[in-house]
Amino acid sequence: MSNIGVIGAGSWGTTLADLLAKKGHDVTLWAYEGDLVKEMATTGINSVFLPGISLSPRLRFTNSLQEAATGKELILFVAPTQVFRGVISGTLPFIAEGTVLVNAAKGIELDTLMTISQISAELLPAAFYANFSVLSGPSFAREVALEMPTAVVAASPVASIAQRVQETFSTPWFRVYTNSDMVGVELGGSIKNVIAIAAGISDGLGLGYNPRAALITRGLAEIARLGLAMGGQSATFAGLAGMGDLVLTCTGDLSRNRTVGMQLGEGKKLAEILAGMRMVAEGVKTTESAYHLAQKLGVEMPITEQVYRVLYEDKPPRQAVMDLMTRGLKAEGLEFGKNN
Repeated sequence: MSNIGVIGAGSWGTTLADLLAKKGHDVTLWAYEGDLVKEMATTGINSVFLPGISLSPRLRFTNSLQEAATGKELILFVAPTQVFRGVISGTLPFIAEGTVLVNAAKGIELDTLMTISQISAELLPAAFYANFSVLSGPSFAREVALEMPTAVVAASPVASIAQRVQETFSTPWFRVYTNSDMVGVELGGSIKNVIAIAAGISDGLGLGYNPRAALITRGLAEIARLGLAMGGQSATFAGLAGMGDLVLTCTGDLSRNRTVGMQLGEGKKLAEILAGMRMVAEGVKTTESAYHLAQKLGVEMPITEQVYRVLYEDKPPRQAVMDLMTRGLKAEGLEFGKNN
């Protein structure tokens, strides 16, 4: 069994730390909030991000990055994308060469339009980055914490690293596949949150099931176009980190991003919605990042554009739907990658 550090005690970080500890690994979970560390150490529950779930007594808790990273064979990062750069920079002095590094957060950095793996490639020594991987797929934290069957994908261009992550995380209820397409897996897991906001807007407007199906299908086409432009592989977007995660996030009641969209469709303003949320809805920032990234690369992403205009230009949601429906008529591309 491995000595593992988990950086980030939100719902997903806490769930994965608990899963690893229950499997028998020695796991130290880092949280930014000192009060949360004390609560988890005292009660064995993360009442803020994973209420009602009793955590493994094997888990250790800290708000010291040095303690969380020193001497670890594997370090799992689950910090929000917009603070990841600072978190990995703070952790780097304590990472030993040969440590397997895994990221399970989803998003695109706003200032640089980089994915997490691109940020890591910039900051990590080459020998460290060779051990970097990502974990993504359709996985609501609470359902995983309750040991409901879930399948995800571990991605790395180095097959042995992806397999190491697969073996470390797999349990009878948490099945991990491997994939060599790290950037495709990252983009699938990131942009699906944007499409989930769109699906939520449709649901909030009471438009029925037809538009949700169209948004999922055409949203996947957008994700694939951007992914292919960035070097991803088309097959990835038909898999767990693409279609799988997209369907879950666009339809599941536990989706924070779909919830944001629903409230927008019901007439609430973004600032009001976010003020009432403790957990991060990554899709809000990712919409801005994805919109600007698509502009930079010349990739057509009409759903993402309309979500951006609703979020950041206060466009009425119903008008955004109308503008999507009345765009110039096109043929559907049977293969991913066409500008349709």
